[in-house]
Amino acid sequence: MKARGAVLSRRNAHSAAITDWRTLQAGERVEIIKQAHVVATGEVEEVSQSGNVLWLVPAGPTEKQLFLKSDGVQVRRG
Repeated sequence: MKARGAVLSRRNAHSAAITDWRTLQAGERVEIIKQAHVVATGEVEEVSQSGNVLWLVPAGPTEKQLFLKSDGVQVRRG
């Protein structure tokens, strides 16, 4: 039997921050988090080979956005 808390619930696993952006696929729905606030939601258009840059097609009527890991943003599946 595993210790309590050793296994993430589906919800927690789904909302956990993604540390390796290269695992994201084009068309996947994500949320961009900065300082504990959701700053953008949409679909992944592309991720750089280094995994440090992500292009997002926003859910709203705005143009695609570029996010840099070095800016301190986090990505989670949404």
